[in-house]
Amino acid sequence: MRSIACLMMISATTGSLADAGTVAAAMLIAQGLASPVNGRLADRHSQRRVLLTACLAHVVGMGLLIVAIVLDAPLWVLVLAAVATGCTCVSFTSFMRARWATMVDQSALRTAYAMESMLDDTIFLLGPLLVTVLASAAHPAAGLVVCLLMTTVGSVFVALHRRSEPVHEPTPGRAPRRALSVPGVWVLVIAYAGMGFQFGAVDVTMIAYAEERSTPGLAGVLISLIAVGSLVAGITYGAVNWRLSQARLLSVTTFVLTLGALPLVFGGPPLLMALFAVVAGIAISPALICGSTLLESLAPKESLSEAFSWLTSAGALGIASGTAAGGHLADLGNFSWAAWAGVAGGAVALVLSLAGATALRGKRSDTEPTSEMAALEQ
Repeated sequence: MRSIACLMMISATTGSLADAGTVAAAMLIAQGLASPVNGRLADRHSQRRVLLTACLAHVVGMGLLIVAIVLDAPLWVLVLAAVATGCTCVSFTSFMRARWATMVDQSALRTAYAMESMLDDTIFLLGPLLVTVLASAAHPAAGLVVCLLMTTVGSVFVALHRRSEPVHEPTPGRAPRRALSVPGVWVLVIAYAGMGFQFGAVDVTMIAYAEERSTPGLAGVLISLIAVGSLVAGITYGAVNWRLSQARLLSVTTFVLTLGALPLVFGGPPLLMALFAVVAGIAISPALICGSTLLESLAPKESLSEAFSWLTSAGALGIASGTAAGGHLADLGNFSWAAWAGVAGGAVALVLSLAGATALRGKRSDTEPTSEMAALEQ
């Protein structure tokens, strides 16, 4: 929502879509790079402190960005304000997944992640529509203002919910383990980058397909249908008690993800492409849910917020890369070229899930309490 609102306000105020894209990209890249740092700080100093501090800084950064756009400030000023805004955006998805791991039993964790994924898909359906209507019908700044209000309210609300906050007491004489010290986390991070690359390339595929048929409005419908397929599949996946291991499920879901993007290469009439869009979305939520469940079992318990932030950042940077690559390929050829890039991104995730199966089957090695500590606890 934030990046779309930024694009709309800057393009409406300055008339330059290139400047708008530059500023929005700066914000997204800054957010992707800062998310693991914010996650590490949350693991070390508590999510509550990071949420409230980042929220205050975000209000300042977003306020400066809005004022700079209104005053028609130079591009470098807009970019600096966008970077400040992006750096103070905590990854709510990462923080909430770490909280679910604290709040619910292991048996209910997959269902909790499925519900979280379902809510994400709903936001991806409704959020862009909301900011587009606000920026078009009310005021160019309305979308960014609403994003700021929602971020502030959400940050305060989550920070005050102390029961779900991950709290880990440091072990004397042992520094907290970093999330990336676990090989399985690396496998998931790179696999998520591959999945993100596919998502970005597929979005471009839909836009290019619609433009080639002189119906640009069709792109929004097709992208929404991908989210519909993901939403329905996420609900189904979360309700089923799967007998396969999580590592095997990741291989299956990434295989379906790769296979689901293949029909987009061939296109066809709009109705057929709409069906292909739903098929392309079927494995998105299951793959992400499976990745979250695996990460919770692999990452050090004291570094869950950081670990989930790495997944979010890898996915976001993958989307940015897939969008850029898909756009260049569509310009060189047609929508099919961008669709092949999407298939390649899914194939990377599939290969990683197969090659890293041993690392993914590992379990978190939390430090066991000493006999003296155990006696005290008893």
